[in-house]
Amino acid sequence: MSLQNHLSELQRRHHALDEEIAREKLHPAADAGRVSELKRRKLLLKDEIARLRVDRTVH
Repeated sequence: MSLQNHLSELQRRHHALDEEIAREKLHPAADAGRVSELKRRKLLLKDEIARLRVDRTVH
């Protein structure tokens, strides 16, 4: 997989997590633990995307 394709996939997954978090928060009895886990995964993806973008510009 090319770097650009990998970045696109990570961005797609990041966006999907964002939507899942929004849907979870719509429920009156939203599971705070689940929302926290989704946010943690989203942040990990964001960090990986940023790292790959820096690596791409350095090389």
